[in-house]
Amino acid sequence: MQAGLRWTSADLDVLPEDGKRYEIIDGELHVSRRPSWQHQFVGVEILTALHLWSTQTGAGFTNDAPGVILAADDDVAPDIVWIAAERLRGALDAAGHLQVAPDLVAEVLSPGTKNEQRDREAKLKTYSRHGVREYWIVDWRRRRIEVFRREQAALQVAATLMEDDVLTSPLLPGFSLAVAQLFRRLPEATT
Repeated sequence: MQAGLRWTSADLDVLPEDGKRYEIIDGELHVSRRPSWQHQFVGVEILTALHLWSTQTGAGFTNDAPGVILAADDDVAPDIVWIAAERLRGALDAAGHLQVAPDLVAEVLSPGTKNEQRDREAKLKTYSRHGVREYWIVDWRRRRIEVFRREQAALQVAATLMEDDVLTSPLLPGFSLAVAQLFRRLPEATT
């Protein structure tokens, strides 16, 4: 790509299938490595809790790292999404990518300044601009969750939850998850 040109979803088709995650955020290509064990472990814990609640209530659907095409220059793969059942109908393209903003997105932070900036700044701005109603930034190293909720047409900080807290959401009536539960069996790195 030449300097000054913006990446689009069509450009992703020519990138290699090499196990890396390629995302386009506001026309800029972001490439990340495969996530760590801890990252994926915490993601699965969140996914499982949301999936069980969704199955019991029939309120919606949860998925991990689906393609979400918010615009030609905003093509992302969030760690976890939840979308209300009625919104999912007609929201998938022929390839199975979401063409609408999920109701809820959770990103589990990966180590590194660049990774944290992407989730805390670029993705927050993108999710806010496209109508995500709630955004969770999960920091497994610090064992906390930052919750952003839509207020006055933008995602705003609603809470920072620590291990003693319980995660709930107005989007998910009756859902609750003890933050400590996410990290209780988290294996530590040996080095």
